[in-house]
This record gives sequence, C-alpha cells and structure tokens, in this order.
Amino acid sequence: MDQNNTELTRDRIFDILSSPRRRYVLYFLRTEPNPIQLTDLAEHVAAWENDTTVEELSTQQRKRVYVSLYQTHLPKLAESGLVNYDEESGDVSIAAKASEIDPLLGEQRQEPAWYIYYFGLAVLSTLLVVVSVAGLAIPQVALAVGIIAAFVLLTTVHVVYEWRQQSPPAEFRE
Repeated sequence: MDQNNTELTRDRIFDILSSPRRRYVLYFLRTEPNPIQLTDLAEHVAAWENDTTVEELSTQQRKRVYVSLYQTHLPKLAESGLVNYDEESGDVSIAAKASEIDPLLGEQRQEPAWYIYYFGLAVLSTLLVVVSVAGLAIPQVALAVGIIAAFVLLTTVHVVYEWRQQSPPAEFRE
C-alpha cells in the first residue's frame, strides 16, 4: 500500500493511537532498523498482548492478531503515512512521517553504555591484581573468585535489562 500524504491532524493521530495494537506496531517498528514480515510482526504483537513469548503463542493467538493487522491496522497506518506496508511481499517498516508522533509515544529509551561498565570493571580488576601481586594481603583465590563473580553479576544485570526492554512501555498498554 502506498504511503498517503494526508495530513496528520490531532484527531487523526488520536484515532490512530486509540488502538493498543497500533501502538504496539508503531513501538516495535521504531526499534526495527529493517523491514519485517507481517507474520513476524504479528507474532511479536500477539506475544505482548498475551504477556507471553513468541514461542509460547497458540495458533489462535497468532492468527487473531495477524488477521486484524492485515485487514485493519496496517492499512490504516499505511494510509496515514506512518508505516510502509507492501501487501504483496508482506514487508512492514516504519515511515519517516512517524517521527511526527514520537512525542506522543513517549521518549525513546536511552541505552546504557554497557561497554563503560565492563571497561570500568576490567580496570578495577586489573588494579586489584596489581595490588595483590605487589604483596598486599589479598588472597589470590578470593581475588579470582571476586573478579569472576563481579563479571557474572554485571553480565546477569545486562541480560535482565535487555530482556525487560523487549516489553513495550506501560503507556502502550490499554
């Protein structure tokens, strides 16, 4: 479906955003740099709506979301110029015009600079090893276990953070 250049009036924007399913679509597409297949998009939206993972979705849950996206939501979003939707290939992507409604969708999350945390922990670990080698009373086994535990803890925090970012923000839900 070709992108229409209709004006996004306040009423039209609020009508579009009145559906949690369309908000999920816009949120997901904002995080995807490449076009995504309608079937994959439907699975992600269905997983969020059913508060489950894509792997645990039932066929009925997938189908219900797929049909409504195909018949109603994607044509409406494409008509308003917020998404690019090719019905023949099933490719869906965010359109440049969607940036006009970003303030209404909430702020984009700022990703923590994880490399800084890992680098800081590596520097601290190096300093502790140097101090230990210099002769201060830090048992080397305890030092090794502490350094490994610190990296495991930081990695766990990183993984949990990334996992939680896969859920849409609360303001996208009904």
